Amino acid sequence: MRHDSSVRLQPYEVALLRGGPRAAVMTAVVDLHLRGVVEAGRPGRLRTSGASPEDAGQATPPLPPFAEAVRTALERPAGLPDLLLHPAVRRALAELVRGVRSAGMMRLLPPHRSRAGRSALRALRAGHPLPAHRKDVPPDDAVLAVALYGEPALHVLVPRFALRAGLLPRADVTDDKPFHRRAPRGGGSGGSGYYCGGATSCGGSY
Repeated sequence: MRHDSSVRLQPYEVALLRGGPRAAVMTAVVDLHLRGVVEAGRPGRLRTSGASPEDAGQATPPLPPFAEAVRTALERPAGLPDLLLHPAVRRALAELVRGVRSAGMMRLLPPHRSRAGRSALRALRAGHPLPAHRKDVPPDDAVLAVALYGEPALHVLVPRFALRAGLLPRADVTDDKPFHRRAPRGGGSGGSGYYCGGATSCGGSY
């Protein structure tokens, strides 16, 4: 996932560049779902599953910090809009934005993708086209696909979960069986832009 020899973008950063804070949080939600940590609750709501890889005797590394912040925010069931307002998620988003800015991927004034950020997204999309079928995407690549393409990737990869969790608008969705990673990864890992205010204030328009 390199833009060049010195910059490596993680999926949450890719999502942030593509579609702003909502896209980054949505990508983290899908990541946690594929890890077996998060599931859909009542319509439009998310919750932790109560299960952990340790329950199956698997030794796993800790979650990436951004995903951990989203998991923490789901200790009580919440919808995606609620997550964007949660203090832990807002702090994690601000940190994510700082990292993207320091990598030269986003300009501060006006706040939008830099030329390097646009180039990085183009290169990633060229190397990772939108899949036509879920079978075309290894589980480890699913999070990157969601980060790069958003809702179109949700329709392909996790349609039922995305619909029930409120990540997709109500519509007819193919009845696909969910898939999960057997061994969660611990590594850090479209729209016009986004903005993020101070260290605890993030919003998006895309």
